[in-house]
Amino acid sequence: MAAASHKNITAAEVRAAVNNAYEEVRNASGGTNASYIPYLAQVDPNLFGITVCLLDGTLISVGDSAHTFGIESVSKVPTAILAMREYGAVDILEKVGADATGLPFNSIMALLLEKDRPSSPLVNAGAIAACSLVEPVGDADAKWKAITSNIRELTGTEPEVIQELYQSESGCDYNNRSIAWLLKSYGRIYDDPDLSLDLYTRQCSLGTTTEQLAIMGATIANDGFNPVTNTQVFDPDLAPKVTSMITTVGFYERTGDWLYRSGIPAKSGVGGGVLGVMPGMFGIAAFSPPLDEAGNSVKAQLAIRHIMHELGLNIFAASRLCVCQCTPTRER
Repeated sequence: MAAASHKNITAAEVRAAVNNAYEEVRNASGGTNASYIPYLAQVDPNLFGITVCLLDGTLISVGDSAHTFGIESVSKVPTAILAMREYGAVDILEKVGADATGLPFNSIMALLLEKDRPSSPLVNAGAIAACSLVEPVGDADAKWKAITSNIRELTGTEPEVIQELYQSESGCDYNNRSIAWLLKSYGRIYDDPDLSLDLYTRQCSLGTTTEQLAIMGATIANDGFNPVTNTQVFDPDLAPKVTSMITTVGFYERTGDWLYRSGIPAKSGVGGGVLGVMPGMFGIAAFSPPLDEAGNSVKAQLAIRHIMHELGLNIFAASRLCVCQCTPTRER
């Protein structure tokens, strides 16, 4: 049997691929901003940025990479990590699950079909359950501090709520309110439902940038070690668990199509952001507000796919690649 091939790619090659993707995709059309959340409907649809964070801490950015946008469902990734940090991977599998629904991210039907657990921390039901698990039970302020401190450790910067987005989301969360109380009826929410829902809504309303998300992705790709702050954020054994969740449900009902076309586990959000994780290589993030029918950014998908194809990378390929390390830099 032939051994898997090994080759290196350089930071310069990654930088070229990022720049080429930006130029190739920047004028692409298609998609519309999320309209069911008034704040998101008003975001400039022409905003577009890409960042790659290598495992030596090098940041390669282009476009609107420093623009703050709503993190939305990408926030489910750090809270899943926090829940596993507090309870362990085995307990989270039992209490929440790690399965794909094959249905939209906010599906009530998925929860009705599962009954025994809410499938995954990366869909709305599972994310609300994960928020309910965050310690200490019953203390909203302490829980919120734990959620934001965890994100700060993953990104290296302090997250802040976009208050207008939070108010906008809170005024139209009827579907999620139904999910929270349905979880209560199944015994699959572990704190007050309204408190847990508010935490979930607030975390979705946090502002982020592609640079922050790329650093988070690199921390996951680097077995929990943040390459920018040089700190071990979470146990290395949790990294493949998190990546497996992203792989199976990161694009909801379009996850299979995404993996088939791109070859990289990634998590989308209706704010227009996409976070990708290439284990042992880098984290990548792209942002553009217009979404496809499933709620995934049109330009962010095209950009990340372009980069993966240009570099010849695919998590499912036999070849094993790495990015040659260099002195950490910030490329803008």
